[in-house]
Amino acid sequence: MKLPRLCLALLTTWFATITVAPAASDSTRVYELRTYTATPGNGAAVLARFRNHTVKLFEKHGMVNVGYWVPADEKDGAADKLIYLLEHKSRDAAAASWKAFSADPEWQAVQKTTEANGKIVAKADRLYLTATDFSKKMDAGNGKGTRVFELRTYTAAEGKLAGLDARFRDNTIALFAKHGIINLGYFHPADAAKGASNTLVYFLAYPSREAAAASWKAFRDDPAWTKARTESEKGGKLTAKSPDSVYLKPTDFSKIK
Repeated sequence: MKLPRLCLALLTTWFATITVAPAASDSTRVYELRTYTATPGNGAAVLARFRNHTVKLFEKHGMVNVGYWVPADEKDGAADKLIYLLEHKSRDAAAASWKAFSADPEWQAVQKTTEANGKIVAKADRLYLTATDFSKKMDAGNGKGTRVFELRTYTAAEGKLAGLDARFRDNTIALFAKHGIINLGYFHPADAAKGASNTLVYFLAYPSREAAAASWKAFRDDPAWTKARTESEKGGKLTAKSPDSVYLKPTDFSKIK
């Protein structure tokens, strides 16, 4: 009976090991945040092309459509900007997907048709991102299209990104949740030239714009936040400047709403 018991113990240990080991895809997964600026008067045309063609072609070539938004305010480009997030298995997979997408005759035909009267996209900005260890999944949410989203970008003071991450991990995200702010994805840029060492990019969601304002007021007035901020900044401020913030509305073809 000793041998079977020993084998059982070894098997139990082995199964436990493979259960807790992170999947390879988790360690290589990257996200891609893209901002498109339409040529004058073509904001609706850009949205139509994505709605009718592009999102399906992205899926065809292995890209995961996470979310599509337009800015909620005119000052942020509500009429001419599209902001979206893709997920890729790896950076190499992203490159392969984009290559296949660009070479797809179906995409080439769509592009030719939609640009018969000229380009409809004036500018496309790209930022590859990796998820932090405290990031929540960017899931589809309630699917009702009533939520308001916020994209926030923090620039850490020199050498302070780890401290900023720690404050979010240990305090901020819990306090956000306490005050009705929905935590979604938290990311760092993947490339040094794009701020990998000093930038935190994250998404939040709220039931409404009014709820967002009320939640932020309650958060800032919370003594627990004051204490966390004071203790975390004993060695100096963690941020180099005020965060950049853009409120977003999900498009009708966005998975996350």
